[in-house]
Amino acid sequence: MSKIHASAIVEQGAVIGKDVVIEAHAFVSAKSTIGDKSEIRQGAQVLGSSVIGERVRIYPYAIIGGDPQDISFQVGELSRVIVGDDTTVREFVTINGGSQKGDFTTRIGKNCFIMNFCHIAHDCTLYDNVIMANSATLAGHVEVGSDTVIGGITPVHQFVKIGQGCMVAGASALSQDVPPFCLVEGNRAILRGLNLVGLRRRESKENIDALSAAYKKLFKSNQPLRESAEEILNTTKNEKVRLMCEFVLNTKRGIPYERTI
Repeated sequence: MSKIHASAIVEQGAVIGKDVVIEAHAFVSAKSTIGDKSEIRQGAQVLGSSVIGERVRIYPYAIIGGDPQDISFQVGELSRVIVGDDTTVREFVTINGGSQKGDFTTRIGKNCFIMNFCHIAHDCTLYDNVIMANSATLAGHVEVGSDTVIGGITPVHQFVKIGQGCMVAGASALSQDVPPFCLVEGNRAILRGLNLVGLRRRESKENIDALSAAYKKLFKSNQPLRESAEEILNTTKNEKVRLMCEFVLNTKRGIPYERTI
């Protein structure tokens, strides 16, 4: 049985699952859906047409589904946020709904951990197991791959893509795309190497060795980057390496790296 505090406002039409907890002064809009066993803590707000998965915890004063901070947005347009199962949204986080410039949807994957004061703008997509540390901020249309960590107080420019398994160091400023399995740091952030800590947790030695060799050829040789990526794609069968090279070939904002020789 769900527990809804007497001072909470749950508008008529909201769909509330089983064993949901909605604490004092929380707000759930009429078009929202809250999945089973989720918790909407004190003063948190779920707005618009938001869809909250199962076992999601939304901490005090977080706001999910607010209007996009986009000057072309017209009040009343479709705008929604979808939050995957087992995700945690900590205090004072803001996640804006999507806009007509995307598909009206901002998406947060499963088992993500979004820490205090983070901001996720309209039309962003976070895949599963993403961690955003305190006060990290994503501008519109940013895409973050699974198993990626974004350090605290780090802003990410609009339309940037971050591949899976990356680490973006704290207090960086990221304005270009980050290939899968890489580490970036600095203001402006540049590639510093592979995210070896993350790779050792999830990948085999064979994959790590293959990625290390590919990284060296891509980013530490005098050969043009696209030429290196195409050459590696034509010779490797390693799926992780192929993923990295395909990302390099498809980047729209470029890769932030410096030649060392």
